[in-house]
Amino acid sequence: MRKSSTIIVQEDENRPQTAFLIGIQHQGDSAEKAQELLDELAELVATLELPVVGSQVAKIRIPNPALIVGSGRADELAQEAAALGAEVIIIDDFLTPAQQRNWEKVTDLPVIDRQEVILDIFAARAHTSEAVLQVELAKAVYALPRLKRRWTHLSRQRGMAGGLGGRAEGEQQLEMDSRIVRNRIAKLKGQLAEVRQQRDVQRSKRLRKPVPVAAIVGYTNAGKSSLLNALTQSSVLTEDKLFATLDPTIRRLALPGGLDLLLGDTVGFIRKLPHLLVEAFKATLEETRLADFIIEVLDASSDSLDEHHQTTLQVLQDIGIKNPPMIMVLNKCDLLSTPLQRQRLQRKYPEALLVSAQTGEGLPELLRELSVQVSAGMEQLTVLIPHDRYDLISTIRKNCALDSEKFIAEGVLLQLRAPLSCLSLLSAFVIPATADSALPSAMV
Repeated sequence: MRKSSTIIVQEDENRPQTAFLIGIQHQGDSAEKAQELLDELAELVATLELPVVGSQVAKIRIPNPALIVGSGRADELAQEAAALGAEVIIIDDFLTPAQQRNWEKVTDLPVIDRQEVILDIFAARAHTSEAVLQVELAKAVYALPRLKRRWTHLSRQRGMAGGLGGRAEGEQQLEMDSRIVRNRIAKLKGQLAEVRQQRDVQRSKRLRKPVPVAAIVGYTNAGKSSLLNALTQSSVLTEDKLFATLDPTIRRLALPGGLDLLLGDTVGFIRKLPHLLVEAFKATLEETRLADFIIEVLDASSDSLDEHHQTTLQVLQDIGIKNPPMIMVLNKCDLLSTPLQRQRLQRKYPEALLVSAQTGEGLPELLRELSVQVSAGMEQLTVLIPHDRYDLISTIRKNCALDSEKFIAEGVLLQLRAPLSCLSLLSAFVIPATADSALPSAMV
């Protein structure tokens, strides 16, 4: 039996130790873009601590339905991988189950694709029960149509007398494995539904507290968690690796002027992000959709900054977010080697803020911009809080922007800007503009 890839019903104990990478240059793509994506795949593979012994970019005009590349080119690449001692071939594209089976007829090596690598990284990085369930579900859905190649070696062996209609042992095993995986998918969906219900309860409790929420999004390894730590003096896990964290993290940030803001860190985005993972993590990404505004973090030092920005916008669109209020943060500006690089970025993205989570550069400006963004979503109100409702004053001071505060006989007269989430709390105490003149002006 030839080696199978890592995504199977049970994990293969004999995990490959070396990899050969194949990039795909589609018609219309530049050689530079294809190489850049191949380099990114190498980073992904390095995250799995799998050494790369070689790589090649295959240029194609029209994708071959059987192998993506032509059969002759596939033979050449398979021979090169074998000569270099590779134990697995990884193709930087999406392979259908049939294409994987066809590749493994060309070579004795297991052949996997980019999305399987990302699934394995997510599986290694998931920690919370929800993230673990989400990844397991994505892996099971991915594995189901690929079970056939695992039992191809038995397809010509006849079953024993009295077997399932005399069918081949491989067919019997495939049927049993398919049933196991389908049952596993159903069980995982049920478990996820329970976890998501608990998350919805937690989210609804948080939303009842009138604190605006901002979601930090961006390409993987752009420094989102480092920025969250720098702003809130917290200690969210940070590593110089792709997908260092998967689980959403919520931290409270005290803004200049006394306002509070909840910051939510999210899973990083990446080009060619498997649709399975977008679907599986929709519940987690729901935090982003419900945010009052979004902070997009980009690596200012990356040569692929534009592509990373477009990828982020595309993933946001995929989860139903279009044209959200957004602050663009160009992080890692301390890695820009010349003033000219800064000037080019500022000309190209005039609204963006140059920031370094490591040195603290630009953080005061970012905090001020966050305050402006929070205030922009507020409504100007005049409220009169009776003396017996002083319990509301601390809530107002935390979540509203106070313009004036007077103590009068009837209570505390406040002119403020309140977020939408506070309006229902304050509605009973709002004074119409026409009634302001009728209020006593004497201070208590």
